[in-house]
Amino acid sequence: MEPAANYIAGEWLGSSQAAENVNPSNTADVIGLFSRADAQAAERAIVAAKQAFPAWSRGSIQQRHDILKRVGDEILARKDELGRLLAREEGKTLAEGVGETVRAGQIFLFFAGECVRLAGEKIASVRPGIDIEVTREPVGVVGLITPWNFPIAIPAWKIAPALAYGNCVVFKPADLVPGTAHALSQIIAGAGVPPGVFNLVMGRGSVVGETLIRHPDVAAISFTGSVSTGQSIAAACAAGMKKFQLEMGGKNPLVVLDDADLGVAVECAANGAFFATGQRCTASSRLVVTEGIHDRFVGALTERMKALVVDDALKSGTHIGPAVDQSQLEQDLRYIEVGRSEGARLAAGGERLTRGSPGFYVAPTLFTDARNDMRIAREEIFGPVAAVIRAKGYDEALAIANDTSFGLVSGICTTSLKHATHFKRNAEAGMVMVNLPTAGVDYHVPFGGRKGSSYGPREQGRYAAEFYTTVKTSYTLA
Repeated sequence: MEPAANYIAGEWLGSSQAAENVNPSNTADVIGLFSRADAQAAERAIVAAKQAFPAWSRGSIQQRHDILKRVGDEILARKDELGRLLAREEGKTLAEGVGETVRAGQIFLFFAGECVRLAGEKIASVRPGIDIEVTREPVGVVGLITPWNFPIAIPAWKIAPALAYGNCVVFKPADLVPGTAHALSQIIAGAGVPPGVFNLVMGRGSVVGETLIRHPDVAAISFTGSVSTGQSIAAACAAGMKKFQLEMGGKNPLVVLDDADLGVAVECAANGAFFATGQRCTASSRLVVTEGIHDRFVGALTERMKALVVDDALKSGTHIGPAVDQSQLEQDLRYIEVGRSEGARLAAGGERLTRGSPGFYVAPTLFTDARNDMRIAREEIFGPVAAVIRAKGYDEALAIANDTSFGLVSGICTTSLKHATHFKRNAEAGMVMVNLPTAGVDYHVPFGGRKGSSYGPREQGRYAAEFYTTVKTSYTLA
């Protein structure tokens, strides 16, 4: 089997090292071999991007529009094929995989439109006879480091704005999901992007990622991943005076008040906590429930969990697929043991599952009698594990929700306009959901959080310009 190649300076280039890509629903299913780049390959990609930057950044905005539109159109036309590949290599269900693929296509189409909507300002000077223009310009070569849990959507929301605003890209996808990244890169290459403008460099973060972060010709780094890695990237980028954007973890609360619609609350909790195997930074892993509805909520959610089917991601009727790999499965199981040892009550799930094929299956797990100072309520598990924390009333529930080092998304289920309005204004999070799952956002509006969840400008929508451009103020004597 010939390893799939990296894409550098307009050419598909193999390497001496390659790694297998394995299906987490069926570890006997090898999806393919994918080249692993070394530091020298990453440097070649950076050089190619730097050389391509002058022509691309000053070239036709119509050309940029047309390329991004072709990419978006092809993604949508191939959504079933790409969604299946995504589900096969990452483990989210086929429906989730297709849905994510559609979102990626929509992102490219949105930024195709942004290419021809680039705007500035003409401002009067305080000094007579002088004109002022404020414009945005691309920053240069951008390194994009993406995670495994959204193999096409997150690359799309980084690549599309980077190219739309005139930057050149070196893209390093996560080791676990090279297949979707490679397929997306083939589409971008086939859309007519000039050599060097877009480069795919697959490989280890310690090699390829480190090269991007340290290289003096990389002007900016956009990273989505763990808090610890994000902190290391921040330190390195600050030392090199690079622009950086970080999207990291979450320990998101879903508050359920006494006046909530019980059915709505249960669906919000089940979707937010367990779907996509809980492998979402927006997952609601803390369920903060007030006393009057607590027992009914726990009973109804436990019943709802019994109907959730955990199985092969490609199988019809599956609600929850496997953990992404053995390491993530072991982490999930360790945290379940931590919850037990801390004194939380295991209300549902908690065990490893076996299915018809060898895979990394774990039952969706619910703890009750949890406290907000427990590790299962403080640390991001990144699996289908949720803890119910009892609150006396709205004020205490809000305080518990905000008592975290993270601040990505916060949710509330209530029929009270007063409480919903107060929560939206006072939740310490970058995104707030009212009577909706914490996981699930639109493609055309800003995405990001506060505290330990995010650093730097927001991703997605028109707010992406804040990161992928720099502002220039020009004065002219009339």
